[in-house]
Amino acid sequence: MKFAICQELFEGWTWERQCRFAAELGYAGLEVAPFTIAPRIEEAGAALLDAMRATAEREGVRIIGLHWLLAKTTGLHLTSRDEATRQATADYLAALAEACARLGGDLMVLGSPQQRNLAEGMPREEGVRLACDVFRRCLDRVAACRVRICLEPLTPKETNFINSCAEAMEIIDRLNHPALCLHQDVKAMLAESLPIPDLIRQYAGRVGHFHVNDGNLLGPGMGPTDYAPILRALLETRYPGYVSVEVFDYSPGAERIARESIEYLQRVLKSVAGAGPRSA
Repeated sequence: MKFAICQELFEGWTWERQCRFAAELGYAGLEVAPFTIAPRIEEAGAALLDAMRATAEREGVRIIGLHWLLAKTTGLHLTSRDEATRQATADYLAALAEACARLGGDLMVLGSPQQRNLAEGMPREEGVRLACDVFRRCLDRVAACRVRICLEPLTPKETNFINSCAEAMEIIDRLNHPALCLHQDVKAMLAESLPIPDLIRQYAGRVGHFHVNDGNLLGPGMGPTDYAPILRALLETRYPGYVSVEVFDYSPGAERIARESIEYLQRVLKSVAGAGPRSA
């Protein structure tokens, strides 16, 4: 099992320091928020992206992909009724895929709750249709970069659109495109009716990426959620991807959050892996 961390936690640090510190703690990957690179990804330029990739590789970590794809942008929205806005959103997702590939990554987590909310009074089915239209306009270009968009369910506290794994899968199955898959996030799954290990098993083979955190917005091990059943389910289903720490409350400090999260994950992983398969 490979662990990564979302790097916007390290706001104010140099990129070199972010990479070095993550590697020293034992993280294999970094997940990048585009707004930490440039206001718009097109403004970053190939030289900067190449330099970021080279620095990460030199320091011993891999840039695994991007998340917060549409955060802090204007004029972009997944469920807009305006065709020009949907086209601009599709074009931006394609541009992000090109940048992601240049950085060495192969996944993009689409959360961005404010940029997908349904307009007041909009039926959910219309939102699904509009979102599918955006994806149809960009997924072939995303696939050409050998990148996948991982569609992330979020809680109703964050958005009124795509609040469960089942709702995300409705869109994924409707489009049936290899560049679109499911993303699972512990904080979000805590709001679902099924236990998290059951959701992992139910959607095994359909998940492109996995975020770990807790309902208190801190890292794994910093809240009440027991990760033993979660990591056990990931092992049992042979989840092949990264397990990436994503937090939203930075108050304990980046160093403490990053260190305690991976120490806890490594300790739990050792425990569940050593215990062998779960008995029937």
